[in-house]
Amino acid sequence: MIDLSAVLLALAAGLLLGAAYFGGLWWTVVRGIGSRHTGLWFSLSLLLRTGVAMLGFYLVARGSWERLLVCVAGFVMARVIVIRLTADAGPRPQSAGGSNHAP
Repeated sequence: MIDLSAVLLALAAGLLLGAAYFGGLWWTVVRGIGSRHTGLWFSLSLLLRTGVAMLGFYLVARGSWERLLVCVAGFVMARVIVIRLTADAGPRPQSAGGSNHAP
C-alpha cells in the first residue's frame, strides 16, 4: 500500500518535471527558430530535457510502479497547463498572401 504523502509528492514531482520539459520545449522553439544554429538548439534541448525527465522519473519511482504512474500523470497534466499558458505567448508565422495552406 502506498501512502498519501508519497502520492502527492510524486504528483508534484511530475508537475515540476512536465513544466520543465514542456516549458523548455517552448523556450527552445522561441529561441531556436531565429537562430543560425537551429539544429544544435533543438538537438541539445531534446537531450537535456529528456535526460532530466528520465532521471526525475527514476528518482521518483524508486522501484514503485504506483509512484511512477502518478508522476507520469502529473507530467501529462503539466503538458496541458503549459500548452494553455503559452498558446498566445509565442510568435506566429506570417503567411504570404493571406492563404492558410502551403503553396
